[in-house]
Amino acid sequence: MTDGTGRYRAGMPSDEVLQDRADRPVIRSGDTVRRPVQPWTPAVHALLRHLADVGFRYAPRVLGVDGDVEVVTYLDGASGPDGWARVVDEAGLVASARLLREYHEAVAGWRPGPDVVWADGSRGGGDAGTVVCHGDYGPWNLVWQGTRPVGVLDWEYAHVAPPLDDVAYALEYVAPFRSDADCLRWLRYPAPPDRRRRLELFAEAYRLADTDGLVDRVIAVQRQGLELVRRLAVEGHARQVTAVASGELAVIERQIRWSEEHRDLFG
Repeated sequence: MTDGTGRYRAGMPSDEVLQDRADRPVIRSGDTVRRPVQPWTPAVHALLRHLADVGFRYAPRVLGVDGDVEVVTYLDGASGPDGWARVVDEAGLVASARLLREYHEAVAGWRPGPDVVWADGSRGGGDAGTVVCHGDYGPWNLVWQGTRPVGVLDWEYAHVAPPLDDVAYALEYVAPFRSDADCLRWLRYPAPPDRRRRLELFAEAYRLADTDGLVDRVIAVQRQGLELVRRLAVEGHARQVTAVASGELAVIERQIRWSEEHRDLFG
């Protein structure tokens, strides 16, 4: 239900607020998750229904739309901030790469209709060499049981791109392309990570033939992310408007510079 301001809120005492973001509140109600419908919701639902049809068991199932609220199944396990510690362990790192590969295999060849609109404003299902990427494949959006990912959440940034873009996006956060200070202070590492080894482990688990060009691809995807935030803010999307107002563009730019200046750490 909404609270009179258009925001969906918990309606039963047992409901749990999973995300209290003004533009995208998420409520768990029993075995379901509910959030406001967005312009890209039909595209995401088409994707999730395809994944259900091919037996990909790690995505939520679409239960329907209740007025202006979408309803999907709840995936039980640890997620959000808890996900960071799970990929510090190399078992979690490798498992996350294998799951990403399994997702890309599940979606390979699927082409939604040309009128499907994704969150980045693009349409349709792409062509040879592309898949519908998850678009936000980080440890916080995986559901974990120990170091084993058992689900993938938050498909709102799904879009058509080469699958290597999903790999590069994930590597920014799991290699990670972050300073030693950030790894120790925020990302749960007990010591500075061996980033080259972690990049190689992820690439091998995903079944890439080699790691040639991966560092450049990560930086390119970081730049794409910067431009996407900037463009969506100009278009008036609430989350990106807030991000720009809070200085997020400068943060992303610093992260890109760090990646460029420390590429030797990755091979």
